Amino acid sequence: STKREDVVPARDAAMDGAIVYSCDPDTTAVDLLVARKLPLVFVDQKPATGVSSVNVDDRGGAREAARHLVDLGHRRVAVMTAALGGDYGIVADPASDAARSKHVSRERMLGYLEALEAAGITPVVHRQAHSDEEEARQAALALLGGADRPTGVLCYSDVIALGVVRAAEELGLDVPRDLSVVGFDDSPLARRMRPALTTVHQDVAAKGREAAAALARAMAKDPAGRGRVRHLVLPTELVVRESTGHPPAERRPHESSAQTARA
Repeated sequence: STKREDVVPARDAAMDGAIVYSCDPDTTAVDLLVARKLPLVFVDQKPATGVSSVNVDDRGGAREAARHLVDLGHRRVAVMTAALGGDYGIVADPASDAARSKHVSRERMLGYLEALEAAGITPVVHRQAHSDEEEARQAALALLGGADRPTGVLCYSDVIALGVVRAAEELGLDVPRDLSVVGFDDSPLARRMRPALTTVHQDVAAKGREAAAALARAMAKDPAGRGRVRHLVLPTELVVRESTGHPPAERRPHESSAQTARA
């Protein structure tokens, strides 16, 4: 969907089918592919009538991540999200902002809000343009530098979580003794980080296999019905590692700061 001159636009590229992955809702590239009547599969996009789709349970995973912090006793919680378009910085109305965002950003934000609002918590929400470590570090330095800083941060991605942890280290905050951090994706980065990152696991390999299989079925359209439209949602799973613990005010003497459910 890029406008770069060295990239062939979707209107003109020779293809027999396409996997449409997490496109900006305002792009015209998807409309061009639909107009060409090509077999399509949407991945990490809002499901559409007549097009097979493969998503993960982003909302459910985010909801479990937020509940994890709530169950640990956190009440001052921040959410660090990423989405193109609109204003960046502190978000005054996260639900309305989410409604204008791409599918994954929207679903994760709504999941966080469902769990936090059920616990009577109004989070501080920061929105940045990209899932970028340095953007997150800069934002977290400001977010964590105040007197009433959050004790827990929910991050749109593991990369953003790394930026938050780096900022905490620069400010002399210990993770998780002073600050709990939760990522999303369970990328290899999550296991390499120190402390190892609590995050939401999604099976990206399975998502790729299912998307390719769905496109093959859409292109076949054989009498056995393998070309019929399917909307698949893959499960997510919260993986608790070492980056989360009780907030400082609730920590008991000699209590370990790590609560590890799975390495």
